[in-house]
Amino acid sequence: MKAFFTKDRVEAGCDEAGRGCISGPVVAAAVILPKDCTIPTLNDSKQLSAKKRQALVPIIKEMALAYTVAFVNQERIDEINILNASFEAMHKAVDGLKQKPELLLIDGNRFTPYPEIDHECIIKGDAIFLSIAAASVLAKEARDSYMREIHEEHPEYNWQQNMGYPTKAHKEAVQQHGITKHHRKTFKL
Repeated sequence: MKAFFTKDRVEAGCDEAGRGCISGPVVAAAVILPKDCTIPTLNDSKQLSAKKRQALVPIIKEMALAYTVAFVNQERIDEINILNASFEAMHKAVDGLKQKPELLLIDGNRFTPYPEIDHECIIKGDAIFLSIAAASVLAKEARDSYMREIHEEHPEYNWQQNMGYPTKAHKEAVQQHGITKHHRKTFKL
């Protein structure tokens, strides 16, 4: 894992979670880490167990110079589409940083430019740069926590386990019980 993209600019890693889900929000995080940062077990959130991700959250928050997490709900996703909602969530996360970055490291191949801040899109960036991996973990854990909360409201969809992804059981529950206010109505349900 690389600690930084440039030696002389303040960088914020940005990533999102929940893009491929059929229910719940899309959640993004932005994280600024110090240049000398090392977090040995940090990796792309998809490569880590839930237990490891949960253990990393307080470490990331303690080490970060600044971090924030932002949600864009399913109504907004239906309104502007999931790609635009992902970018909007990242913009909201950057808006919330207490320190202004000079460069955004974006996980993925596309991004709507943020006003007055350069960005680099990095495919599989969450497995290359620490700040993007940190954002990946914070976004995923914030979203999973939210999905576990709303699971209590609708246990029949088993969101505490599938986190809103379109598993066979989740799709069968939609067929049997219909959709909730948490489902994305523009998605193939």
